[in-house]
Amino acid sequence: MKKILLLATAFVFTLGMSAQVKIEETVKINTENHDFGKIKQGVPVFYYFEIKNISDKAVVVENSWSTCGCTTPEKIVEPIMPGTTAKLKVEYNAAAVGPINKDVYIKFAGIDQTKSVKITGEVLTAEAYEIYVKEKGAKVPTPKKG
Repeated sequence: MKKILLLATAFVFTLGMSAQVKIEETVKINTENHDFGKIKQGVPVFYYFEIKNISDKAVVVENSWSTCGCTTPEKIVEPIMPGTTAKLKVEYNAAAVGPINKDVYIKFAGIDQTKSVKITGEVLTAEAYEIYVKEKGAKVPTPKKG
């Protein structure tokens, strides 16, 4: 009797596990890491992560957040229809000099897991940035547009 009860419990647990929706079966993100490179202090930058719905049902972004107040993801409010792409704008304020290594989390409705993407780079003082641009002939990243 105990074996039957144990077997039935294991069967129900297995069914529950197989019914869970997985992120990688629902959406595809263009990149999991965006590197801003070297940026100038005080000049906010942003990047659009592209989220494509690869499922046959609409996908809703419940929430998006970051690990600190210096990084702000904009919430996607409209459902992402099957086969279409939505853009998640992530802005970094570049207030503090130093390396950038920030995580942004995305929570989809009906999926227990959260998806994380990352922004990286380095914020330089205005003087160091000008020297960097002159010496390296560096490409200047897109500043915040008002």
